[in-house]
Amino acid sequence: MTAFRFTFAQTELKALPSGALYWPEQRLLCVSDLHLGKSERIARRGGTMLPPYETTDTLTRLEAAIDATDPAHVVCLGDSFDDLAAGAALSARERDWLIRLQAGRTWIWIEGNHDPAPLELGGSHMAEFIVGPLTFRHIAENGATGEISGHYHPKAALTLRGRHISRPCFLRSENRLIMPAFGTYTGGLKCSDPVLKELMDATSIALLTGRQITPLPYARLR
Repeated sequence: MTAFRFTFAQTELKALPSGALYWPEQRLLCVSDLHLGKSERIARRGGTMLPPYETTDTLTRLEAAIDATDPAHVVCLGDSFDDLAAGAALSARERDWLIRLQAGRTWIWIEGNHDPAPLELGGSHMAEFIVGPLTFRHIAENGATGEISGHYHPKAALTLRGRHISRPCFLRSENRLIMPAFGTYTGGLKCSDPVLKELMDATSIALLTGRQITPLPYARLR
């Protein structure tokens, strides 16, 4: 696994190709927008029937990130479940899997707009989590500094070496870092969207996920 090292808010961080973030000094792993149970939620509400394997795939990739970094702390940055009923509908195998991943480490569920209330799955439930110069919350706030958030599922679409590509990405400005969605069935918001333009600036960079992290100037994607 090749991580991309960078400094944010005077803190050394690693962006992982999977879309996870690691803070070595604190042994803290952060993932955002798992949206576990999305296929169940869509089927329950009468939508398109999707293969119900995304929770297994997402948890498999989450376990791989945990195995690779051996974190003491895991922060799930909101919208960990597609809604509260989807969280309650996890199979016994999936619940046991989450409990096993939590064992021996601090686990923090940040509240998202899809999952605003605590679930009986262990760990701590918080609106936001502050450690040193960094604030972890689900949705970016105006005027924030040292903020790490999710919610928007940023995605870069561009032509690279003659090929059109679209990849989830981290977006980093001087004051904030927006995480890509980690969940398998999550869509993406293009970097050129006005909402993201308001949160970033011309000096920001995008860190595209994939086999390795590819840094690009945000202005190129606007």
